[in-house]
Amino acid sequence: MTAEELWDESGLTGDYEAWAFGGAPDKLARLVMDGTKTATCSSLALMHHDGEPIPKPGDLSVILDSAGDAVCIIRTTRVYVETFERVTEEHAFKEGEGDRSLEYWRRIHWEFFTEELGAVGLSFDENAELVCEEFQLAYVPAITQRAADVTPTVPKSP
Repeated sequence: MTAEELWDESGLTGDYEAWAFGGAPDKLARLVMDGTKTATCSSLALMHHDGEPIPKPGDLSVILDSAGDAVCIIRTTRVYVETFERVTEEHAFKEGEGDRSLEYWRRIHWEFFTEELGAVGLSFDENAELVCEEFQLAYVPAITQRAADVTPTVPKSP
């Protein structure tokens, strides 16, 4: 389903952006849909470099998978800028990845941002500013909701 088709189906109004999470878009989209992932972050320097606007509370986003298909819609609830070294355990937990610890978050985000910024000639360090965004699920397609409600029965071994 395209972003436009999902948007039309949702009945939501106004403007929206359509985008995929970096790194592992399918995995991260699934974490959003199951309610585990309620936050994300982006490099402020890269947003400026790419001319992207900083999100704001109330913004709506269609989340895409790695194939560009729309999977759900989120509504931004909170945005703040923080340096990499000052990101909290709470934020790391809300990002929902790995074991949800700050240590895990720092390790994977250090690698991700170093590579992402390096690709455009920018450097990354512990003082790099990140745009931290919290969100809530605003819409999941009905077919996805039904599929999630079906729990497969696994036979017990004798």
